[in-house]
Parts: sequence; C-alpha cells; structure tokens
Amino acid sequence: MKPKVLVADYDYGDTAIERKIVEDAGMELKAAQCKTEQEVIDAAQDADAILTQYAEVRAKAIQALPRLKVIARFGTGVDIVDVAAATRMGVQVTNAPSDWCADEVADHATALLLSLIRKVEVYNRRTRAGVWHWNSGRSIHRIRGSVLGLLSFGSIAQRVAERMAAFGAKIHAHDPFQSDDEIRGRGAVPVSFDELLEASDYLVIQAPLTEQTRELFGEEEFRRMKPTAYFINTARGPIVEDQALCRALSERWIAGAGLDDLEEEPAKRRNWKPDSPLFRLDNVLISPHAAYYSEESIALVREIAAGEAVRVLRGQAPHYPVNRVFETAGEGRFQ
Repeated sequence: MKPKVLVADYDYGDTAIERKIVEDAGMELKAAQCKTEQEVIDAAQDADAILTQYAEVRAKAIQALPRLKVIARFGTGVDIVDVAAATRMGVQVTNAPSDWCADEVADHATALLLSLIRKVEVYNRRTRAGVWHWNSGRSIHRIRGSVLGLLSFGSIAQRVAERMAAFGAKIHAHDPFQSDDEIRGRGAVPVSFDELLEASDYLVIQAPLTEQTRELFGEEEFRRMKPTAYFINTARGPIVEDQALCRALSERWIAGAGLDDLEEEPAKRRNWKPDSPLFRLDNVLISPHAAYYSEESIALVREIAAGEAVRVLRGQAPHYPVNRVFETAGEGRFQ
C-alpha cells in the first residue's frame, strides 16, 4: 500500500508542487480544506503524513490517527501542532527554518514602518480627497537618531535592523535567548523588556508565539510606550491583545501601528468577517498575514514541507525536525 500524504489546508491555489514531490516518491497525495480538528481527523483517517498551513493538529487528532508518522508545517511556527503529544506518540513534527522568508518579512516590516513614519497612507488618502498640502500629514519626525526596538533578535529581526540602520536609526534589542555580548556583536544595544517599551520610537515584534509571548502586549505595555511611538507586529497576531491595541490607537497612547496579523487569526476561520474595530481606525495599517509572501518564498516553503514528509515516510531523518523523533527502519525512534 502506498503511503498517503494529506494536505490538510492551503491557500496557495493548488497543490501541484506538493503533488509532484509526493507522487515522484511513489506516494499518494490528497488535499482538503480543514478548519477544525474534527475535519482534520475525518480527512486524515488513512494518512501517514499531514501537511498543514493553518489547520490545528492537536492531541485528539494525533491519537485518532494511528497511521500518522509525520506532521509537516508550511512555515516556521508550530503553535498549531501539539508537539508534546506528537512526541509522546512517536510522530515526527517538522517545520521550515525562518530563512525561507526572512528577507520578505524584514522588507514587509520595514515597509509598514516607513509608511507610518512618512505618513504615506495619510498623504495618499488626503490628496485623493483634494487636499494638496505638505502639512496634511503633520507631524513627521526624522528617522536618523531615532530608536528602533526589536522584540526578539533572530535572523528576521537582524535583517530589519540592517534595513533601518541604513536610515540612521539606533538599534535596541531584547531577546532572553541571546546574551548581551551576542546582541552587541550583531550591532544592537541589549535592553530589558521595560527599556524596550519606554525607549523605542519604533517597536517591532518578531518573536515566536509561545505561552510566554501570547497576549504579551496589553494595555499596561502600550501605556508605557511613547505617545509618538509606532508599533509593528510582523510576528503572530495573538502576541497582541487587539482590544488593548485598539484603545491605545484610539486614545493616542501611541501614534500608530502596522499589523500583519490579528489576534483572531482570520485565516483559521471559515466565515470570517472584517468586523474588528481596528479596521475603523486611520492610524493603523493591516495586511492579511502576507509578510512572508513572494512567489519565491511560497514555492520554497511548499517544497520544504512536502520534502520533509517524504523523507520521514522513507525512514530518513528530516532536515528540519521540531521534536526529537524520527522514523528509522519502520519504527518511531526517540533520540
């Protein structure tokens, strides 16, 4: 019997890339558009591998799928997968290293920030309304000498730092997983989380979504920021409490925000409606979790996920394991 690979959900338009890789390996592929864990269970009854973009694969699903050997994530974050449960049951979890879209996300974060700083959308909107005057975007401040604060200082954040340093910004970073010497060695000033909030003229989140970072930014944090500060989240929506951010923007505790995701994560919902109060504010820019997108990055992450599933089903160790399980000689092995 051929091993079977399920694409649990996707918004790429087709599964041609995945299908070629899987079928060239002598395996079968089927595709679904699962929005709930039960839908994953129903679709994956005969699956040996699951590729998932947004669909959650939790303990209930893993327990209900005895043939399952590998869960491959289209992307870097694995908060939609119960990695601990997978490990207990000998199921390998893989992801794609952040370099697959590091330049795209850094470009996008910088674009959002520059658009806010230079009031590009404000000028565009007011000019189209018939206001032709430089002061329709007032007030704008010089970038050179301003402080860019980065929450997390991994490969993407380092690229944001490089881009903004070229405009003359001073770089501060808070990352509890790097030493002060490591941060200094990469050209930034290491600061505490409190200092990051209070000193940043621009604050960019590029941290992973974990239990420690979930809802990390609420009213208390926004109240401590400068009223002239701009806030950028090109990481994950649930790191920020949308209600708190909406109040901070409405009452001008901060000057503006650029978001590439929302707390509610619309892509995971079947009948999502744009009813967030954030959409009614004129000092926030919102993109649909698109920071990672380029034609090149999308093709690469699909190749990585499908390739990882095939490797594990062939009994080979994956290139990008999230847990310490891999399939060898037909048995789940813990290393």
